[in-house]
Amino acid sequence: MPVSNRIAALRPEIEAWRQALHAQPELLYAVEDTAAFVADRLREFGCDAVETGVGQTGVVGLIHGESGPGGPMIGLRADMDALPIVEETGRAYASTRPGMMHACGHDGHMAMLLGAAKSLAETRGFSGTVAVIFQPAEEGGAGGKAMIEDGLFERYPVNQVYGMHNLPGLPLGHFGMRPGAIMASTDEFIITLKGQGSHAAMPHRAADPILAGAALVQALQAIVARNTDPLKSLVVSVTQFHAGYAHNVIPETAEVSGTVRSLDPALRDLAETRMREIAAGIAAAHGLAAAVDYDRNYPITINDKVESDFCAEVAMEVVGAGNVDPDAPPLLAGEDFSYMLEEKPGAYVFLGNGDSSGLHTATYDFADEALVYGVSYWVRLVEKALPRR
Repeated sequence: MPVSNRIAALRPEIEAWRQALHAQPELLYAVEDTAAFVADRLREFGCDAVETGVGQTGVVGLIHGESGPGGPMIGLRADMDALPIVEETGRAYASTRPGMMHACGHDGHMAMLLGAAKSLAETRGFSGTVAVIFQPAEEGGAGGKAMIEDGLFERYPVNQVYGMHNLPGLPLGHFGMRPGAIMASTDEFIITLKGQGSHAAMPHRAADPILAGAALVQALQAIVARNTDPLKSLVVSVTQFHAGYAHNVIPETAEVSGTVRSLDPALRDLAETRMREIAAGIAAAHGLAAAVDYDRNYPITINDKVESDFCAEVAMEVVGAGNVDPDAPPLLAGEDFSYMLEEKPGAYVFLGNGDSSGLHTATYDFADEALVYGVSYWVRLVEKALPRR
């Protein structure tokens, strides 16, 4: 099923939704206007049920196939929240809310799933049920986990769940996916070094946390360089170093913080263990104390092989085999769809956004030309996963 004339004809409406959502971004769980927009559209389409307030502000719509309720159920998920970034696109539909913008394409993700919901509600060309899941707080708030803890899969017992994200640099009309790890875990750390402050003219009376912190920043790089198999992926990035308040004072404390990314659960464990050991050793060598606050955030996003291969087949039917990479390289960014994949079989795929600015930048914009490919993919996935009896 290449992009059909019917879906192509929906593009102006889907594009209008996307641009309306882009102009009114909201952050994390505070997506009340966005959720209301989504719920209103789903009701207009004639979804068989629409529930709001799942995981605080999530929305779920149910669409039954031609034979009505019963049979298998699959879930399709889109994220709703924006980012705290000042937009610099200059678009006519640019953000009207200062300090917020859809810099990750969640406006496009919502519009594509809404387009698929409208098409599926009109045609009902499948058997079983589709749950369209619109999730808040992907950008650091673990909204996917919140929806699960609020009983998402008890109320909507899907057999599989699927997600999609746009990818700048991947050509328009192209898809990528892979079995196994496709997105990384995203851990954060804060290491506090406590020593003895003094006047800068008398450093011998100090236990200098800045000197120890400088050594710590360098030593942490040995986790990747000397403790990790070079054929595996691990990133340890120190992104902040805070210490001191005056030119002539050696402070008492220093704080080093950053992020750890991995595609391998064993490496994730190794990174935390070595970080604690290195911090303790550096602190002891400089006569200080060290406290490590290591926060495990989003898990690794791991595609099931059967579902990943199925997604590749679906995408090939929509855009042709030459435009689908079934073994696409993973990204070391994180994604809280990982929580859903820990609960249910499924897969996460990339959709080309063309030669656009990068995600999480002030000049990024979702490519409206990509909308029909995403809608067509969702519709075909449903028809193929839930064939007519």
